[in-house]
Amino acid sequence: MNTPLMNQLGVVKRHILRAERGHVDHLGQFGSATVHEAMGRVGLMKPYMRPIQPDQLVAGTAVTVLLHPGDNWMMHVVAEQIQPGDIVVAAITAECTDGYFGDLLATSFMARGAKALIIDAGVRDVRILKEMGFPVWSKCVSAKGTIKSTLGSVNIPVLCAGSLVHPGDAVIADDDGVVIVPAADVARVASIAQKREDLEGEKRARLAAGVLGLDMYNMRGPLEQAGLKYID
Repeated sequence: MNTPLMNQLGVVKRHILRAERGHVDHLGQFGSATVHEAMGRVGLMKPYMRPIQPDQLVAGTAVTVLLHPGDNWMMHVVAEQIQPGDIVVAAITAECTDGYFGDLLATSFMARGAKALIIDAGVRDVRILKEMGFPVWSKCVSAKGTIKSTLGSVNIPVLCAGSLVHPGDAVIADDDGVVIVPAADVARVASIAQKREDLEGEKRARLAAGVLGLDMYNMRGPLEQAGLKYID
């Protein structure tokens, strides 16, 4: 259950403070793994959140929506709040695998400038979504549709696939997963991620030259102390 959220049902917050676009774009150069490490290994959504097609990398600012099981009414409400560069992050008040989203909603989202959808539930019309080129990360794919009868909320904090997401937070999603970076922290995390990327480039060059990780990371002594023995 999304317990911090239940006292905010039936509201739409029109004005949110979004993470600075330049820093978000900078984070998007690194991918979810590097950003997750730069964050101190926090902010990663559960690994069942998978893209509906491979080779995807998006970075944007979160517009959040809270939905109820089997009810996608608020997906139409959140469309109005999308600004170019946003990523819709959809959470459910209780576990559900129904197909909340398909090609018609994708058409609406794209017209508003949405970069992607992250949803802790199911989607459908996957073949058409792929043809449209609209990226989606979801718990599952399901042909089962939904109804429109219960109010949720838009642009409130939501718990999506184990991660707390505030409106305006940075969202980084690729084949490895989905990471949320708090809006106030994007500059710091982007700087750390850049340093990690530069260091990894140096390590990659050394490994390509034939240096073993055993030596580059000074592992031989600790392995010997742990009792590792070589037998010829």
